[in-house]
Amino acid sequence: MAKSGSLSIRVVEGRALPAKDVSGSSDPYCLVKVDDEVVARTATIWRSLSPFWGEEYTVHLPLDFHHLAFYVLDEDTVGDLAPRDISGTSDPFARVFWGNHSLETSTIKKTRFPHWDEVLELREAPGTTSPLRVELWDWDMVGKNDFLGMVEFTPQTLQQKPPNGWFRLLPFPKSEDSGGSLGALRLKVRLTEDRVLPSKYYQPLMDLLLESVQGPAEEDTTSPLAVLEELASGDCRQDLATKLVKLFLGRGLSGPFLDYLTRREVARTNDPNTLFRSNSLASKSMEQFMKLVGMRYLHEVLRPVISRVFEEKKYMELDPCKMDLNRSRRISFKGTPTEEQVRETSLGLLTGYLGSIVDAIVSSAGRCPLALRLAFKQLQRCVEKRFPGVEHQDVKYLATSGFLFLRFFAPAILTPKLFDLRDQHADPQTSRSLLLLAKAVQSIGNLGQQLGQGKELWLTPLHPFLMQSISRVRDFLDQLVDVDGDEEAGGPACTLVQPSTIVREGFLLKRKEEPAGLATRFAFKKRYFRLSGKDLSYSKTPEWQVHSSIPVSCIRAVERVDEGAFQLPHVMQVVTQDGTGVPHTTYLQCKNVNDLNQWLSALRKASAPNQDKLMACHPGAFRSGRWTCCLQAERSAAGCSRTHSAVTLGDWSDPLDPDAEAQVVYRQLLLGRDQLRLKLLEDSSLDPAPEVDPGKDSGACVEVLTQQRDAITHLLQVLEDLEQAHEEFQRQGQGRVAR
Repeated sequence: MAKSGSLSIRVVEGRALPAKDVSGSSDPYCLVKVDDEVVARTATIWRSLSPFWGEEYTVHLPLDFHHLAFYVLDEDTVGDLAPRDISGTSDPFARVFWGNHSLETSTIKKTRFPHWDEVLELREAPGTTSPLRVELWDWDMVGKNDFLGMVEFTPQTLQQKPPNGWFRLLPFPKSEDSGGSLGALRLKVRLTEDRVLPSKYYQPLMDLLLESVQGPAEEDTTSPLAVLEELASGDCRQDLATKLVKLFLGRGLSGPFLDYLTRREVARTNDPNTLFRSNSLASKSMEQFMKLVGMRYLHEVLRPVISRVFEEKKYMELDPCKMDLNRSRRISFKGTPTEEQVRETSLGLLTGYLGSIVDAIVSSAGRCPLALRLAFKQLQRCVEKRFPGVEHQDVKYLATSGFLFLRFFAPAILTPKLFDLRDQHADPQTSRSLLLLAKAVQSIGNLGQQLGQGKELWLTPLHPFLMQSISRVRDFLDQLVDVDGDEEAGGPACTLVQPSTIVREGFLLKRKEEPAGLATRFAFKKRYFRLSGKDLSYSKTPEWQVHSSIPVSCIRAVERVDEGAFQLPHVMQVVTQDGTGVPHTTYLQCKNVNDLNQWLSALRKASAPNQDKLMACHPGAFRSGRWTCCLQAERSAAGCSRTHSAVTLGDWSDPLDPDAEAQVVYRQLLLGRDQLRLKLLEDSSLDPAPEVDPGKDSGACVEVLTQQRDAITHLLQVLEDLEQAHEEFQRQGQGRVAR
């Protein structure tokens, strides 16, 4: 047996590092290598020549290792975008193209070293031959945007070696620019290809999934959900949890689904301090459920305070190792303030913001979605039953606050861009302020159990405020679960938007159907739109008293419009039908592709319950006596393109698609088919009438064993039928190509 050792490493800080950025600073991080293998990496400290990490690592090593090395690197060393503005910087954003689809990132102002960390998902028909192209542009308020460079990947590259790392930016083809000074782009691409069958093929699997949540969860070992819970691991767990939550939410059964996973998780937990602390399928499912149904609630609670932090840009710091006394002069002291003065002022600012956050949270129980409150109520019941002792009286609160505070509120405060609370990422100073606020909210969510422990003792001045907030949070959690009722049957489409709820608002360019002679571009007029569950109203300005409206109940389709229809990008159409059955089309131009996607989603969401939706419409416009899309000469000609009516939830880009969700579940179950077959063989080889304890019911044991065999056999047959259906569709596709 080879001997091994343990190496403890603490990376503390750096001092007087060289400046590597044009701003005269650096963004350093530290790598630890053993025999040229990276074993640890610190976080990046932005814009600092004297970084403090204070990070600890324990690395298990063979005793015969030869070389231990530490490298300090600048995060932006290979990422030098070209300056395009007079100030010597740029306002970069990225635009991704694949086939007929495109998406954009947010714009990061005044930097040559942008950091997005955004996930963009594009869908394209199977077998596409289009390359994936990522373009970087400099946004300009006046005039055209400036091109900064591009990266392109062939379909073969996406399939065989998914890109992950730094890639040199290239000029446009046929450009005279050699691209030598365009910089580099770091990205990660994952290509997923699959065939989604018609709905009828997934119905047997859907029936099994729905049956799973109706039975005893603790003893279940053979249902699809039990198999999935055992199989799900690593990166696939979050994706699987999202698909399962959407699948059950669409059937109005998210409550029983979450309760099933909760009971299994709680039954296996002996130490209440570890309850839901891992990234299990139960934890991930509840986390995704909160994001799907609670995003609007999150925005109502946190957006006002987060906006203040961004706009006021106050300097706040309690950690003496990170204080920059020169930067804190703006706090209005005469001369350079002392460390104690900075701490006192920062404490006042932090408690002010935290007070607003806590006030907003503890007064929000009535605005929390009913489905979320019912899920937390069932969660608390399950935990109380498992840990009933007086010594565990806080466990029910910790179970709920662990999700709501530690996995929802705190992450949203830390990275508001990822929760759609802001359009842009925070600058380093604001990011640090958000981190301090998020740490405080985490401590409140932990009910103060870890206060005074660990390495961050510099947070001690905040402890009195945090302790005062904890009792208020307990009362809030009691109010949150003090609710009766059940989720409405039929899924979220029946109650997606209440009539008085404002779903989305903002400026759009509007154009009605007009005679062909009007100038295309100048026919669009700027109007301020408000979409509620009742109507889509618009006026000249937000304050304008006179407004027009389109009843949501009259909407029959909401679709994109081809760019060539008006020679304009980001245009959509809202097709309505009046009381006489006559159709009307209103064209709206959005400011960018992300804005377009969000308006499409919002309008489809608001009009989801409408009957008599159009199955097809024209993606073009009727101009010069014909449709620009299909060239038909009749204005009343039937639509030439299928419409889309996928319902969205809290996340604007997250549609409900039961067939696609069932396909992901099927693929995951296929990975465990061999295990199911082995279990079936093992059960079949057991003596059907073994010697049993006289105190036990032998007949009941045999019955349970028989039920397990039948369940496994049924599930295996469902998987085999789906596999055969896939093979048949693939043969049909190959036959069409051959002809």
